Amino acid sequence: MKPQRATADHPETLDQNVYEAIFNAVMHGRLKPGTRLQEASLCEQFGVSRTVVRQALRRLSELRIVDVVPNKGAAVATPGPKETRDVFAARRAIEGAIVREVARHIDHGDVARLRQRLQAEHAALHEGDHPRWVALAGGFHLALAELSGNQVLERMLTELMTRCSLIVALYEVPGEASCEHDEHARLVDLLALRDGNGAAAEMERHLLALESRLRLPEEKSDALRRAF
Repeated sequence: MKPQRATADHPETLDQNVYEAIFNAVMHGRLKPGTRLQEASLCEQFGVSRTVVRQALRRLSELRIVDVVPNKGAAVATPGPKETRDVFAARRAIEGAIVREVARHIDHGDVARLRQRLQAEHAALHEGDHPRWVALAGGFHLALAELSGNQVLERMLTELMTRCSLIVALYEVPGEASCEHDEHARLVDLLALRDGNGAAAEMERHLLALESRLRLPEEKSDALRRAF
C-alpha cells in the first residue's frame, strides 16, 4: 500500500515527509493502534513546525489512519469489532467486483506478472521476511484493483486496506498468516481461465478466512444483552 503521492490535485507539501513516515510506520506495524502521536516529539524528529505536523496528521485522519481528538491530540486509529466486520463486508463486495472485471480482459502478460508477484510472496514467506511478505500480500490485492481499470474501486480498496492493516495489527492471532499464499495462487489460476464468477467466489472464501483468523474482543453491548 502506498501513501498518497503528490499529483496535480495534491501538490507536494512541506508535510509530505511526515505524512509518509507515519503512514509507512503504521502500515508496517512499527506504530501500533492507539499509539499517541505527540506533536512536540514529531516536530523534533522531523525538524518541522507544529503547523506542518498538524497538516500531516489532518491528512492521515482523512484516511482514518489517525484519530485526532480536540484538546487531547492525535493517536494511531483503533478500529473496533463492528468496524472490523463492516470493513471486511465492504472488501468482499468491492473485491468480488474487482476480480470479475479483471477476468473480463486479463491477458497472458497480466497473468505472468501476477505469477511473478506470487513467486516474490513465496520467497519472502520462506525466507522469514515477514514485513516484506505482508507488504507483498497486501500489494497483491491492490495489483488486482489496478488491473481492473476501475479507479473508483481502486481508491475504495486502498482506503479499506489501510484499515485492514490496523485491524490485523490489533486482532490477528500470533502465528496466523494474514494472507495465505495458496489462496492467492488459486485466484490467479481462476483469473487465467477468465472465470470471473469462480474468482469472485474464491475471493469471498479468502476474505472470510482472513477475517476468521482475527480474535475480536466481545463488544460491551453484547455482554449487556446477555447479562439481562
